[in-house]
Amino acid sequence: MIEFTHRLRVLYGHTDQMGIVYYGRYYEFFEAGRNELLRNLDLPYYRMEEQGLFLPVVESHATYKGSFTYDDWITIKTMVKELPSVKIRIDYELTNDAGELMVTGHTVHAFVDKQTRRPKRVPDSLLSVFRPFFKD
Repeated sequence: MIEFTHRLRVLYGHTDQMGIVYYGRYYEFFEAGRNELLRNLDLPYYRMEEQGLFLPVVESHATYKGSFTYDDWITIKTMVKELPSVKIRIDYELTNDAGELMVTGHTVHAFVDKQTRRPKRVPDSLLSVFRPFFKD
């Protein structure tokens, strides 16, 4: 399993009229966690594009157990629990400073050839980065 933790602070613009984070913003927080996990693996998204890959979201889900407000710190735990093939599923857990689980979710991304726009298996160059984190 691959796991990475990233923290960010809620901006005023993330909140709605009720003063809580607007539900759609959590997908941006998922993206922040995902980008930092990939960057930590030395696989920033632009590098995958240079290799001829896109990673569009083909499925997403979020469960809201609590909410965040302006100026709260969010800890985003981002996890890849299975070795990717044609798709990669990324799970997220968002906690507050008290360690309370507030939001969980996941996104599923297809590996897509940049030229043909068709799904493809994850290239060996990427698999070699992921493989050490998974037991056979």
